[in-house]
Amino acid sequence: MLIGLQNVTFEFGARVIVGDANWSIQPGERIGLIGYNGTGKSTLLKILVGQLTPSKGTVEKGRDTTIGYLHQDLLSFDTNESITEVALGAFERVRELEKEVEQLGKELEANSEDNDLLIKYTDALHEIDLLDGYNINHKAEEVLHGLGFAIKDLARPYKEFSGGWRMRVLLAKMILQQPDVLLLDEPTNHLDLPSIEWLEKYLLHYKGSVVIVSHDKYFLNKMVNKIVEVYQQQLHFYTGDYEHYEIEKEQRVEIQQRAFENQQDYIKQQEKFIERFKAKASKAAQAQSIQKRLDKLDVIEDVKIERPNIRINFAVDKTPGKVLVDLKGVGKSYPNVSILDNAFAEIERGDKIALIGANGKGKSTLLRIVAGMEKFEGERVWGHNVEESFYAQHQLESLNLNNTILKEVQECGTKNTELELRALLGCFLFGGDEIDKKIKVLSGGEKARVALTKTIISKANFLMLDEPTNHLDMVTVELLAEALTKYDGTIILVSHDRYFISKTANKIWEIEDEKIIEFKGDYKEWLEWKERMAKQKAQLAEPVKSTNNKDTRKQSKQEAQQATIEVKPQAIDKDLQKQIQKLQKALAQIEHNIETLHTEKAAIEAQMADPNIYSDAAKFHVVEKSYQDKNALIRSMNKEYEIAFNDLLILESK
Repeated sequence: MLIGLQNVTFEFGARVIVGDANWSIQPGERIGLIGYNGTGKSTLLKILVGQLTPSKGTVEKGRDTTIGYLHQDLLSFDTNESITEVALGAFERVRELEKEVEQLGKELEANSEDNDLLIKYTDALHEIDLLDGYNINHKAEEVLHGLGFAIKDLARPYKEFSGGWRMRVLLAKMILQQPDVLLLDEPTNHLDLPSIEWLEKYLLHYKGSVVIVSHDKYFLNKMVNKIVEVYQQQLHFYTGDYEHYEIEKEQRVEIQQRAFENQQDYIKQQEKFIERFKAKASKAAQAQSIQKRLDKLDVIEDVKIERPNIRINFAVDKTPGKVLVDLKGVGKSYPNVSILDNAFAEIERGDKIALIGANGKGKSTLLRIVAGMEKFEGERVWGHNVEESFYAQHQLESLNLNNTILKEVQECGTKNTELELRALLGCFLFGGDEIDKKIKVLSGGEKARVALTKTIISKANFLMLDEPTNHLDMVTVELLAEALTKYDGTIILVSHDRYFISKTANKIWEIEDEKIIEFKGDYKEWLEWKERMAKQKAQLAEPVKSTNNKDTRKQSKQEAQQATIEVKPQAIDKDLQKQIQKLQKALAQIEHNIETLHTEKAAIEAQMADPNIYSDAAKFHVVEKSYQDKNALIRSMNKEYEIAFNDLLILESK
């Protein structure tokens, strides 16, 4: 064990964050720490690292365990040092040895006969070598470059960079420190897509353990092999990625609800017996015995939904023309960088466009050009009947600071009732009396959520959204993605949340070589296309490398000739038939296995219908575990069947 919580309880005033929580972080684990906003995820990280002390229980840590903790409060750090120097701070021992070697070198120049000095000097050099200290500059530059810094930026002072870029520098330093446990609180918040992809590849091969708090489902699905959920002041553990957690959570809720209902039926039956026979002499002893059993019963809790199952709905008042925006010969540049040069693009009715790419490519600039909020060269033609609504962080300044949250959204001219507005604000994490808060007392994230709510109720037929998922939890991101998918209007958005993009976009725009490159398809199809393009480019480059070698050219020609020799049709048919028969047998066996598993699952469900199971907690947990295992096997077999069936279809089509 690297770090662990033993029966930990932590409270903020009268509010319990976790009660009697136990958690053991083992070597090599990659854990996603999840839960609704406000349930205490960041608090748990602070408890693990020792910044907060639990009111009950203990935090245990291995004697030599090192911890790296990335969190938003780190942004208070400031220095005039270059970002490379800040990142090199990860190598404290190497830097100490470098200073020691420099000092010993000076002393040896003055006294070259001193054998003790020579030994110390040699030992220090050897230790630097053992620590791979001669490569620390290369390592720092490699990590900084991976996180999006250009080579020309590496010598710039840390204090010149904005908060998001500063956080990247501190993340680089933490990565270079190689702690046994990395605690990362929303690490992707300040990263663009290429940097997120780089971080994923790095962390997948990281030798230490990683605990990640993130609202990015896509990131969690690729990164973690375990989920810890903060729910109802308890920690709940799931093995697998986020997708597996969602399936497992639904099953657990279903099982718990069924168990609760069955146990309640059992309790009512027993209470009826007690009430009926407690005064009858011949049955009184039995009634008392039953009452004692009920008193000792481990009561199963009802399934409580912490947030209501609300849906966000967009409404559109008018239908626009076929083309909403036509960009003709657009150019945009700043003193040190050119964004667009003679670029053309159209936004048509029904388009849901995701503008993606690395930071600095001009995504938000292009979005503002589309919105008519940015000066540019060229022409922007606005379509017929277009009613737009633009959302971005800078819009927070337009909020009326003296309004309450509810009044601010009411003043949008919406015809929604107060009850409907309360429900919508609830989706954006404003519940109960919170809607009566004044705008001026809200945090930046809270103001952003108010502005997004106003965008949604505007009834516009064209939405322009700049990072709309910032400051939202997973449930709200899911609700927003679902609403945008059903939305009848047109959308162009900038986002680094790949899950959100994959759910909403039917077109991808990328700024490349100062042009707008359009891909008609969703995010998954775009990724596959990019991969194919990269492979084709690599294949085209291969012959160029071998053109100087006569023997290689000769060999390639012979291989090409051999590849054109026809195989006898009979041989192909015979071999193909064997493969088809083999797959058909495999499919039959899989079908038999699935039927058997369903029969076994039905038997377990029959056990679960027995009220006596719920009077024994140990038996209930055994049955629950068996039920979950059977479901997991059925899912695995179904996937195996799908793969084999698709393979069979391909073979039969030949």
